[in-house]
Amino acid sequence: MSKTRDTDNQSFNKFIYMKTRALAIILSGLLFQSCQDSKPADYRPEFHFSPEKNWVNDPNGLIYLDGEYHIFTQYNPYGDKWGHMSWGHAVSTDLVSWTDLPVALTEFPNPDGSSSMFFSGCAVVDSLNTSGFFREGYKGGLVAIYTIHIDRDGKGAGQSQGLAYSEDKGRTWKVYEGNPVLDIGIADFRDPSVIWYPERNVWIMTVALPKEYKVQFYESANLKDWALTGEFGNKGDVSKIWECPSLSQVKTEGTDETRWVLIISSGHKYERYVGMQYFVGDFDGRTFVSQDQEGVLHLDEGKDFYAAIPFYNLPPDSKSPIIMGWANNWAYANDIPTEGYRGQYSLARALTLYQEDGIFKIRQTPVLPESIPTEKVTLKDGEELTSSLSRQNDNVYRIQLTAELGSSKGFELELLKHGPHKTVISYDPAEQKLTFDRSNSGKTGFHENFPGGAHMTLAPENGIVKLDVIVDKSVIELYANDGKAVMTQLAFPLSGTTAYKINWR
Repeated sequence: MSKTRDTDNQSFNKFIYMKTRALAIILSGLLFQSCQDSKPADYRPEFHFSPEKNWVNDPNGLIYLDGEYHIFTQYNPYGDKWGHMSWGHAVSTDLVSWTDLPVALTEFPNPDGSSSMFFSGCAVVDSLNTSGFFREGYKGGLVAIYTIHIDRDGKGAGQSQGLAYSEDKGRTWKVYEGNPVLDIGIADFRDPSVIWYPERNVWIMTVALPKEYKVQFYESANLKDWALTGEFGNKGDVSKIWECPSLSQVKTEGTDETRWVLIISSGHKYERYVGMQYFVGDFDGRTFVSQDQEGVLHLDEGKDFYAAIPFYNLPPDSKSPIIMGWANNWAYANDIPTEGYRGQYSLARALTLYQEDGIFKIRQTPVLPESIPTEKVTLKDGEELTSSLSRQNDNVYRIQLTAELGSSKGFELELLKHGPHKTVISYDPAEQKLTFDRSNSGKTGFHENFPGGAHMTLAPENGIVKLDVIVDKSVIELYANDGKAVMTQLAFPLSGTTAYKINWR
């Protein structure tokens, strides 16, 4: 081999070495940066209630009293999966930041070897002491009205309605010795919701006959003795049992009028899931009559909103009912990949009514603090999101997007984007269809029912679609066109820091 050839080889080898070393440095830096960006995801939300530990499902006894909002929870004191149903307890002064308190009502054994669980129900402020539970002149007595669920060897053996009462703002409770106060002798009869009806000075209970797809209405002057006055049912969605009914008056926008709204937890348009529906109509103090409404009016068209009920005894300056629901679905609820706790609630939502094609429908407005990082932007076809928040946000943010569609074929809003993983909200103006897809959102393999999407019909308004998207670690709430349509879904990204972007079609 000639010296020239040898020198050429040495130069070539040196060149390859330098290039390889440079590439290794670049790859090492990228790997380091990737590791930095891929810190483990924290799934506990900041602005949605979740228990300090263990399992929760339905919210119970939502009530305001003396500056505190109370939520009681279907709670398992002994583990992070469903069981031993008791009432947990938390309080807040702003409906956003919650403080856990000791368990309020705990499952207890019966002499025959069965146990009495505290299933779902409500709470009222018995300011007139109609129950006789409280000392003379005391106006802050709380009464819980709940379902007594008899469990025998892991199977339900009967359900009836019972009472418990508290004189110290729900910190301690006494179970009424005269329970049950309402028992019709069937296995499935549950979830009482009680309101005061001043026109007749009586309490009204709305309670579910789940397998008959009905709710019944009862009245009482003292919360102890109940008489049936009417029933409503076999309308709307009857694909699954009816649960957690509630009756409240909701204001019609632009007027001083209110209408009665009956909210029910039931089936979903997707076969394996549960969801919520509502009826708008009239209540005469004895029974409910719905407006003529075709099809099903969904309260939330995502897969993770269930068992929502209203807060009662709201402050005098509250102009709208406020509801809160369980942000989960029975299709996979026991298996979601959170650590130490399992289950969380939706944001509190204010309700009003608006008219569309002669039908009254619900508009929902989320209750949120101003401190949540927010991007408010109007985009036309082809324009991009360029904020720093869209790149670095720790999975807690709010996007208020006004999309001027123009001649576009729609768009995709990618959320929780990290590498190949993302949650996608897309809109197709030709089909007037909004889709919320989490099939490639991160951790999806914990249950076969979790991946996939949900969709809803959404018409543009003057060529515009408005999306108010709230991302809170693992909970995403989407309010479309100023809350006329809502979707709530869970997603579990692999990284604690993700991006979001918009792609026009």
